[in-house]
Amino acid sequence: MLKQGLHQRMLQKLSPQQIQLMKLLQVPTASLEQRIKEELEANPALEEGKEEEEDEYNLDDRNEKSEETEEQPEDDFDIDDYINDDDIPYYKTSANNSSADDEKYEAPLTSGKSFHEQLVAQLGILELDERQHLIGLQLIGSLDDDGYLRRDVESIVDDMAFSQNITTTGEEVLGLLRTIQTFDPAGVGARDLRECLLLQLQRREDEDRLTRYAIRIVDEYISEFSKKHYSKIAGALGLDDETLKDAIHEILKLNPRPGSTFATDARTSEAIIPDFILNNNDGKLELTLNARNAPELRLSRTYSDMLEGYAKEKKKSNREAFQFVKQKLDAAKWFIDAIKQRQATLLRTMQAILEYQQEYFLEEDEKALKPMILKDIAEIVGMDISTVSRVANSKYVQTPFGTFLLKTFFSESMTTESGEEVSSREVKKILSEAVGSEDKRKPLPDDQLAQLLKEKGYNIARRTVAKYREQLHIPVARLRKEL
Repeated sequence: MLKQGLHQRMLQKLSPQQIQLMKLLQVPTASLEQRIKEELEANPALEEGKEEEEDEYNLDDRNEKSEETEEQPEDDFDIDDYINDDDIPYYKTSANNSSADDEKYEAPLTSGKSFHEQLVAQLGILELDERQHLIGLQLIGSLDDDGYLRRDVESIVDDMAFSQNITTTGEEVLGLLRTIQTFDPAGVGARDLRECLLLQLQRREDEDRLTRYAIRIVDEYISEFSKKHYSKIAGALGLDDETLKDAIHEILKLNPRPGSTFATDARTSEAIIPDFILNNNDGKLELTLNARNAPELRLSRTYSDMLEGYAKEKKKSNREAFQFVKQKLDAAKWFIDAIKQRQATLLRTMQAILEYQQEYFLEEDEKALKPMILKDIAEIVGMDISTVSRVANSKYVQTPFGTFLLKTFFSESMTTESGEEVSSREVKKILSEAVGSEDKRKPLPDDQLAQLLKEKGYNIARRTVAKYREQLHIPVARLRKEL
């Protein structure tokens, strides 16, 4: 049953300026120029260039000067009518279907001919009729970015019937699929890993003894091979360790993801542009903000003069024009202030990290990295943890020993047997070194890795070792085994 009642509650809402600042904080340096360009195009009251004092507009001052120089006619109105609390603020005059937290910026990407375009080009060389060409295009379009056909043939037949109005059969589609499987790179068009590896091995012109063994291993024992059960394979094929090792080495040289061989694939990598530049000048750390983070913006002199003119004239016919100009100037000023606050927030946050981890940045040694969480820096700079998180998760610093994402300097604390607090990142480094130096014929399981760390003074549980190992993308011992 519905009831009508009166309730009181306290809400905390962000102002439009705060929302704008939070969104700008998330924008990396690589995309800041594009974001500013968009604002310049959308708001004519915003210009590039150094800000001048006379660009600041103050309606109250100009209104007072206007009243001193002329009397107000009967049909005039008070300029305060334009700027009272009942006016619709600028941020309510525009609308979109996006959340306030949505980010719409594009990072600089390298571009080139995609993997699928390369296959279409090879298809065009063949002497096919229009029907076969369309089926071939449908098959190529059905391949994923790794080069695999994940859909069954009957689904392709149905697609051709419904989308292309072409009646075909599974045999015809399979015939064209086998043709596509002869394209470069070798292994493309496979329906699973086994077929992908076989396509690559069978294409070899010099099919020697090792290649024949490799084909049998992939064809008959792919499950045992993927689980590294080498002893089962050796027993089934009657191979000695050396021959088995050589045959497996031939398989490991193959590419399980043939679609990734195109360096000019559309799935390109993002260019990393540092937000900060850190230099070590004879033991003195010098931090600077990347110049791209400090653009020169100003209010339009033309729009400021227009606003002043409308304020002096005080004609009711100018009310709409006055309101438009004022909204544009307000938006421009808010944006300039947000950019300045962004610069100040970035510098304060990075300076706090620099002071907290000064020993690490001076010595360039991960073992000197102190345990540090977002709360530590938030308390130093007097900001909310979410603000520090926005900075740390998307900003890079260029140091004399590499370029790093700020969040990599944050880590949990651990206590050694001697009572000393160390960073979990230091433990991960030792764990990575231990795995790197292990005997690959007998890789260390997690319990032995935990024992090894304990001997070095780091008393951590096996499950913690497993967690760190997974974070380092190190597979379990069985999958690290080599012959």
